[in-house]
Amino acid sequence: MKYLITVILILVTSACAIPERGDPAFAPVMPQAVKIPAGHEDSIYQNASAMMLYEDLKAHRVGDVVIVKLEEKTDAEKKTGTSTSKKSAVAVKDAILAGAPVTAHGIPILNNSYNSDVGFDGVGDSSQSNKLTGTIGVTVVKVLANGNLMVQGEKWIGINQGQEYVRLRGIIRPTDIDPRNTISSTRLANAQIEYGGNGAVADSSSQGWLSRFFNSSWMPF
Repeated sequence: MKYLITVILILVTSACAIPERGDPAFAPVMPQAVKIPAGHEDSIYQNASAMMLYEDLKAHRVGDVVIVKLEEKTDAEKKTGTSTSKKSAVAVKDAILAGAPVTAHGIPILNNSYNSDVGFDGVGDSSQSNKLTGTIGVTVVKVLANGNLMVQGEKWIGINQGQEYVRLRGIIRPTDIDPRNTISSTRLANAQIEYGGNGAVADSSSQGWLSRFFNSSWMPF
C-alpha cells in the first residue's frame, strides 16, 4: 500500500508541474551599462545624440534581441520484422533385447515417436511526424570566447481559457544572423525548444493521473 501511494504521489506531482510565465531560467538579460565619457558643450559631437553610421545592427552584445524563425520538422519511421521456425522429429522403433522385442502383455513398450513444430513471426511498425513554425524573440545572455552567442527566451500567448508558450535556448553564430537580425532555428546549436500550454483545452486533451498510472510501466498487468 505504501508503494502504491508513493507512485500515485509521483504521478500527481508530475501532472501538476506546469511551466509558469516569467521563469527566471528564461528571463531576458539586461544589457550592461557602458560609461560614456562626458563631452564638451561647445563640441559638434555629442555622445547623447551620436549615431553609429557603420555599426552592424545585428545582435552581438549581451542584452541584444534576435528573432528566431521556428522551422522545425521531424519525420521518423521504423519497421522491424522477425521470423523463426524449428521442426524436429524423433522415432524409436521396436527395441530388440536378447533376440526378442521388449513387450508388456504382447504390446511393444519401446516403440515411440515425437514430432515438434515451433514457429514465431513478429512485425513492428512505428512512425512519428512533428512540425513547429512561427517566430520568437530571444535575448543574448552570454558572449562566448569564440564570439558565438548564447540566447534564450520565452513567448506566451493567451487564447480563450488557456495559454500557450514557446521556450527556446541555444547557441548561434553571428555569421548566421541575416541582415534583418533574424536566424532560423535550424541554425541553433544545442537547441532546447519547448512548446506546450495550459488551461481548459490542455486539461481536456490529457489523461488523468489515474489513467496514466494504469498505462505506465508501473502497472504489472
